[in-house]
Amino acid sequence: MFETLPTLVPDPILGLVAECKRDNNPNKIDLSVGVYKDESNHTPVMAAVREAQIRYLESETSKVYQPPGGTENFIGKVNELIFGESHPALKDNRIATVQATGGCASLHLAAKLIMRANPDAKVWLSDPSWPNHFPLLSSTGINIELYPYYDSESHSVSFDKMVSTLENAGAGDLVLIHASCHNPCGADLTKEQWRILTELAQKNGFVPFIDMAYQGFGLSLDDDAYGIRYMSEHLPEVVVCNSFSKNFGLYRERAGSLSVVVSDAQQTSTVMNQALNVARGIYSMPPAHGAALVETVLSNPDLRDMWHSEVNAMRERIVAMRSALADGIAALGCDRDFSFIKQQFGMFSFLGLTETQVDRLKTDYSVYIIKSSRISVAGINPGNLPYLCRAVSEVVKL
Repeated sequence: MFETLPTLVPDPILGLVAECKRDNNPNKIDLSVGVYKDESNHTPVMAAVREAQIRYLESETSKVYQPPGGTENFIGKVNELIFGESHPALKDNRIATVQATGGCASLHLAAKLIMRANPDAKVWLSDPSWPNHFPLLSSTGINIELYPYYDSESHSVSFDKMVSTLENAGAGDLVLIHASCHNPCGADLTKEQWRILTELAQKNGFVPFIDMAYQGFGLSLDDDAYGIRYMSEHLPEVVVCNSFSKNFGLYRERAGSLSVVVSDAQQTSTVMNQALNVARGIYSMPPAHGAALVETVLSNPDLRDMWHSEVNAMRERIVAMRSALADGIAALGCDRDFSFIKQQFGMFSFLGLTETQVDRLKTDYSVYIIKSSRISVAGINPGNLPYLCRAVSEVVKL
């Protein structure tokens, strides 16, 4: 049987990580992997999570299965975090939320649920988008279309082209939108642009399919959820996939959620029932530990305040590194303008380099970024910043 399987091309990001580890250059810099790192180039356990873990372990008395959709308190706290405590859709019981095994499972679960509701459904993805969006969604058989999103010349959202293309999206279609901190380009929608897209969805009948993996890393925990909250208030249906990998640092714990906003409270239990049935056929029961830590933090005011402070500090460090990188390159007399990096949000940006320049960064300077020139800004720190600025400034001269 298995001798018929072809060998697949290795994941390019994981391949770069492995290559960087083998590099003996003491100045090497890995800006490929999408994880938060502190100033010492370490991805720490957040203090609020560490304390929550202690409290949870002290109170845990059993490892029996938890409810397949997550505990009632977890779901309640997640809904408040995403939608806000007083959101009309919450008050009207129009939101079906289930725990998922990270953002990836949330996306896959959503796609399979959509296929049950409408086998002819089509999902529009931004171009570019997170590379794993396509395999997670298309593996369910769902149809995929692309809409333009990023203008590489202006380093901003190509909003007019985006809207023009999405005029072709109608009833039976879903439009996948990054809630904030767009991966891979870092260019985000403004509040006015969210409102324009909402009007277009009202007119054409498509359903927003919002992926939120970086809440709190853009402007704030509340501001980064603006699009979700606005659309869920003004549209009959919205799909929201959420991950706690980044803002809680729970990468390996696989904690996330899927929320479906429906038009009528009578549909909520049906959608919940169907979502749980889909999950039963994939992973049966979600892991308890990561979700329990999120629940513990969000349920205790002292831990919640500690977590808010930590998320703010993480965001401010990323913002500072964006400014330092752009200003540092400029200070070297580089004739290319990188100030756009300061106008973007979250962990990622495109440097706008050619593949040849990306290869030179790796071979000549041991700076590892993916072929598209996307960098993980969180991998920059005061220790490696001067070397990075010099490397980028040198490769763009040719």
